[in-house]
Amino acid sequence: MVDVFTEINIRCPIQEVSEFAAKPDNAPDWYVNIDSAEWQTQKPLTIGSRVAFKAQFLGRQLSYIYEIAEFIPGQKLVMKTADGPFPMETTYTWDAIDDTSTTMTLRNKGIPTGFSKILTPFISTMMKMANNKDLKNLKNILE
Repeated sequence: MVDVFTEINIRCPIQEVSEFAAKPDNAPDWYVNIDSAEWQTQKPLTIGSRVAFKAQFLGRQLSYIYEIAEFIPGQKLVMKTADGPFPMETTYTWDAIDDTSTTMTLRNKGIPTGFSKILTPFISTMMKMANNKDLKNLKNILE
């Protein structure tokens, strides 16, 4: 099982951080490995929304569709793969430190299948490195 947890403090109000991070159209701007995000359902983001992502990971092109499983604006977003290389769940949470700063967490958990199963420890390490870069990119954009 892959279960990767990362977090960062961003000097930006919670509303701005959560609105930017929760907008799938912004994902290619701050995620190192995501090349594109394409809506499969109507905007705006709500439970049941589906977004197709194209990404690069470990030298491979990946295509997957995330479905929004839980969305509490300004607090939490949970996305689960509806279609992709293996079942994955991504969770964002936002907590106000004060009026001008926010802690954002990013958690990915899933169960690699097939050949990827053998690479689970390596995948977890690479995912943690990528997630840390992603959150630093987000911080640089918003601060």
